[in-house]
Order: sequence, then C-alpha cells, then structure tokens
Amino acid sequence: MMNRQVSIAAALVLAIAPAISAAEPAKPVRMGCGLMTFDTVPGWGLTTEGKSAIGSCHGSVVVDKAGNIYTSAHAGVFVFSPDGKVIRKFLGDKYSDMHDMKIREEEGGEFIYAARNANAEGMKFNAETGNIVLHLPFPKESDLPAGPFNPTAITVAPNGDIYLSDGYASNHIFKFDKNGKYLSHFGKKGNGLEEFNTAHGMTLDTRYNPPLLLVCDRNHMPKGRLVHYTLEGKFVGEVVTGLGMPTSAQVQGDYVSVPDLQGRVVILNKTNHIMSVLGFNPDPKQGGNFNVPQEKWIEGIFSGTHGSSWDKDGNLYVQDWNVSGRIMKLVRVKID
Repeated sequence: MMNRQVSIAAALVLAIAPAISAAEPAKPVRMGCGLMTFDTVPGWGLTTEGKSAIGSCHGSVVVDKAGNIYTSAHAGVFVFSPDGKVIRKFLGDKYSDMHDMKIREEEGGEFIYAARNANAEGMKFNAETGNIVLHLPFPKESDLPAGPFNPTAITVAPNGDIYLSDGYASNHIFKFDKNGKYLSHFGKKGNGLEEFNTAHGMTLDTRYNPPLLLVCDRNHMPKGRLVHYTLEGKFVGEVVTGLGMPTSAQVQGDYVSVPDLQGRVVILNKTNHIMSVLGFNPDPKQGGNFNVPQEKWIEGIFSGTHGSSWDKDGNLYVQDWNVSGRIMKLVRVKID
C-alpha cells in the first residue's frame, strides 16, 4: 500500500482529455478513464456576462451537505449552487486569502476550517452565517523561534483536534485541540525521508482505519510526493512519488483527488495506484502559470490546479491558481 513509485510518464499515458480550440468553448470535454471518467460543464461558475465570479484565486474548494460549493479567492469566499450560481459571499479582510479549507458538520451547524497563509493564521467559521468562532495564530507555547508563519493547509481529526501546516515557512505541522489549545508539533524543512520541502496540502485520509494524515510534500526532491503520518505525528511512509507539484488532496470513499500545480488532477485508489488523470496541460508555458487570462482558457485543459472537492454524487469541483479566477465542475460519467 505504501512506497508506490509512480513515474510521470506512466501517469501521462492516462491523460486522455483532448485539447480543444478556444473557438469551441460551449462543448463539454470528456476526460479521464474507466470509473473516473468526467465531462466538463462549460461556463460553470461564470456570471451572466461570461466572466469569472470570483476573481484572482489561490485557494480551495469544499462542498457542504446540501451540495453547495465554497471556493476561496483573494477577495473572500464565494458560495455556489450546484448549477453554478453564486448564492452568498463572505468578503473582506476577515475572509480573504484562504489557501486551504475543510468543512465539517458539528454541533451548531457546518463549519469551515481555513489556513490563511497571507494572514498568518488558521481559523474556523460557520459555513452558513460566516460567524468566526476560532483563530489559530502562531502558537508561542511551542517554544519555537517566532519566525514567519505562513499556513498552507488545515485538517481536523475525528475527535476535533486541528492540524495546521506551516508549509510556506518552517514546514512544522502544528496540532491543536478543538478549542485551539496548542498540543504539539512535528516535521521540519528538508529533503530527508521524514522532512517536508513545502508541506503544501493536507487532509484526513479516511481510506484507512485508523485514519491517517495525508500530506502533499510539494517540492520534495524528487519532486512531488504524498506521505502518511499518524494523528500523533509519527511518520508512516511515502505513499506515492513523482506527482509533479501536488497541492492538495481530497478523499471520497476509497479515492483521493490530487491537484498538481503544473496543470492536471490525479485520482488515486485505495492502493494508491493512479486510476485517472484529468485536464493534463501539455504546454509547459501554461502548466503552473498563474497568469493565464480567461480568454486563453481551454475547455478541459487546466493550468495551475490548486484545490478540488467531491460532491455526494462523485462529481468533482476543481479550482485553478489563476489571475482571472477559474473554478470548474466535472460531472462523473456513469459507466454501465
């Protein structure tokens, strides 16, 4: 199950989504393969004028129990209905630049946990009202040097413990209890087996019992690996390597979607074999490029995939790291 070495070349064989010209933006594009085959929904999330509804984005996507989609952008958090209409917004300095989000149903409603790298904190707020109930600044109780604090990822254990990754700075992962009390930290920056070189994404890997922390070690050499840690912060092993620049991970059932900043989404099964590759960008000038304007977007081709999330029907929502603000809906194709 662990230590699966997957070459990029093998992954690319599965990248069957065709590139199409910008002159045909209204046609859905089929991508992926087998059980993980999807159709794009052209124009999803755009305004009636055909422009992006969210603006410049470097963020995340989560889906609530009603099927509404939350995506974070520089301006704040935008909430879409499943058909791509904005139904509410949380805007302003309090909600800006949420680099990663997770959603969790708790007593009192559904709550979003967010890592705000530009604002040096983790936070928690009510998904319906926007009421902020918790801030997680740098934990002075850790007795670590007070250097830059740039959290990139957050996740929550079944008992409510919160994990916050300082992925753009120290690469420590901090553990707090559900009330925000500092408990411990683990990890450090480096290219060793048990070190992180940009612990960029993180999720609770519920494919296993007990669940594990799945960490996207984006810049580890050789680039692009996922690693498992226990909830106590003990290294378990490498899960898969050679994934380019994995930015985040989202689990549904036995599957996990992993956006790659270089322009594709990889889907792994429970044994961590690649099942499907979505939206692979063959143009090195566009893959990993933040400055691809809307007029140069190509249906079915990604540029800087940064966040993804599943709905209850197995559809995927994908956000590009993009100056114009790109979020896409991929509808799961039913295989007879």
